[in-house]
Amino acid sequence: MTESSIDIVSFDGSHAEGVLALILPIQQIEFGVPVTLDAQPDLLDIDRFYRQGKGNFWVALAQGNVVGSIALLDLDNEQAALRKMFVAEAYRGSAHGVGLGLLRTLLQWAQEKGIVETFLGTTEQFLAAHRFYEKNGFERIAKEALPARFPVMTVDTRFYVHRAIE
Repeated sequence: MTESSIDIVSFDGSHAEGVLALILPIQQIEFGVPVTLDAQPDLLDIDRFYRQGKGNFWVALAQGNVVGSIALLDLDNEQAALRKMFVAEAYRGSAHGVGLGLLRTLLQWAQEKGIVETFLGTTEQFLAAHRFYEKNGFERIAKEALPARFPVMTVDTRFYVHRAIE
């Protein structure tokens, strides 16, 4: 594997520590979002939370280190939630393609599994994320338009949907 190569793979237990080391500092330090590990029990049992039904969890690896993550949570009714999309600061941007690679992996999986709508929630602080999602086919929606099973985080204030092209 070359120094600049990024591999996107399905999560396994060997990635657990790397996922925590990626996500928590981005949430808490970089963006100052007041969310703790205790408020995110899904991160302690990724298989049980995400790798059920049509769901999955992927990591982006650079030299074996977790530098990105993304999850698809099956909500039933051909609907899913995009969760836990994070990319280490040094790997952001189009030069690396980590975020786009993770998103394409998730959307391709969703299409193959028959998911028609993929929803996500984010915070107002993640401005670059808003632009990224909108540029990649997500439309902003009102919180009231979310499916009943969508797991709204207390910090989520902005919501999007991606609809599969039929």
